[in-house]
Amino acid sequence: MSAPVISIIILAVMFLVATLLPVNMGALAFVGAFLLGAVFLGMETSDILANFPGGLFLTLVGVTYLFAIAQGNGTIDLLVRGAVRLVGGRVALIPWVMFVITALITAVGALSPAAVAIVAPIALGFARKYKISPLLMGMMVIHGAQGGGFSPIAVYGVIVNSLISTTGLDASPTAVFLSSLIFNLLIAVVLFMVLGGRQLMSSRVGHFVEQAAEARMAVSVGARSGGDVEYKGFGSGIYGPRDPAGDGVEATTTRGERIPQFVTVAGLIALAVIALGFKVDVGFVAITIAVILALVSPTAQKGAVNKISWSTVLLICGMLTFVGVLEEAGTIEYVSAAVATLGMPLLAALLICYIGAVVSAFASSTAILAALIPLAVPFLATGEIGAIGVICALAVASTIVDVSPFSTNGALVLANAPDDVDKDRFYKQILAYSGIVVVAGPAIAWAVLVLPGWL
Repeated sequence: MSAPVISIIILAVMFLVATLLPVNMGALAFVGAFLLGAVFLGMETSDILANFPGGLFLTLVGVTYLFAIAQGNGTIDLLVRGAVRLVGGRVALIPWVMFVITALITAVGALSPAAVAIVAPIALGFARKYKISPLLMGMMVIHGAQGGGFSPIAVYGVIVNSLISTTGLDASPTAVFLSSLIFNLLIAVVLFMVLGGRQLMSSRVGHFVEQAAEARMAVSVGARSGGDVEYKGFGSGIYGPRDPAGDGVEATTTRGERIPQFVTVAGLIALAVIALGFKVDVGFVAITIAVILALVSPTAQKGAVNKISWSTVLLICGMLTFVGVLEEAGTIEYVSAAVATLGMPLLAALLICYIGAVVSAFASSTAILAALIPLAVPFLATGEIGAIGVICALAVASTIVDVSPFSTNGALVLANAPDDVDKDRFYKQILAYSGIVVVAGPAIAWAVLVLPGWL
């Protein structure tokens, strides 16, 4: 059996084990790289480790460390409350505020599941309070996170752009980012229209405030008449000066806490300007800003290192190390030759998009991107099909399916459903929607981004 075939079998086993068992695929990839390289290819361990992506490791650690500090010192809460105030009395804008917030959080470097974990409970709380479809609100959060996920300083964006930069292919970080953002934005528009967004146009926060006031008055009367009922409904703080956003979260920030938050916001802006405007390495800039924030507020950054997404760091570094060994085994050329025999590059691109979507619905989107992009590079290098368009389509197809309840993002939305929502019915709704996305998403991405040949 040839080395390329053995390597493909090892890769398939890795995905199968990681899907069925709670084992980090990155750890499996390191083992796979060792077995394939040392046992079947006769490589020295130093040659195997030469494929370890040191620069990407620094970027992943730097941006997730910075985000952990921003979350710990309350900056993210500050941004959420500020954005919610922009809604005013218009309930229909609340889902869009959640979309924008999660897009911004991932665009500045947060991992998609981290952004969803922060925003989903707040968003679904609003859904309950203002009678918004929980499916609409949950999917708006996920699509927002995916929409911002391919910015040049975001984790997805860094991974894809790093892979492309080593291939000699034409690269366009802006095209990848905008493709994902626009695609997810259009999906959000459709969801908004289908899942009751038009009916929300006539709703105002004041109507719900009046209902809450009546409930509070009834409880107050009951208490004065000898009852011991206490009103603790969600958002009860809307009447008090400590909850100016009306989101049920008390605004207890002191002057001393605001200084680190303002410095953090300035740091995030500096990260974007320096990394994008001056083309300085994202990892070094992010970790430098993170250390400055740690010095400004040592207490607030306590535990931030433990909040770095080490599982994702392990996943990416392991997968890319394994991909490097795949190249040594000739697997990339082998798969490319097999695709070339089809004689239909457009069909091959469509198949790759569907492979990315189906696998990502059950496994890690990051892992599948790290595996499929290198496999697609050789046949893209022939110039018979636009490389940028295929990369954009693959990026979109592999991430929009994270709405699946089997993915981390979909599971987070399901877990944070309001108490009055039937969890079984909600699960079936998410599953049905994710099925539609898996079937239609790759085809639409291919038809828009690849078929016309304009990228």
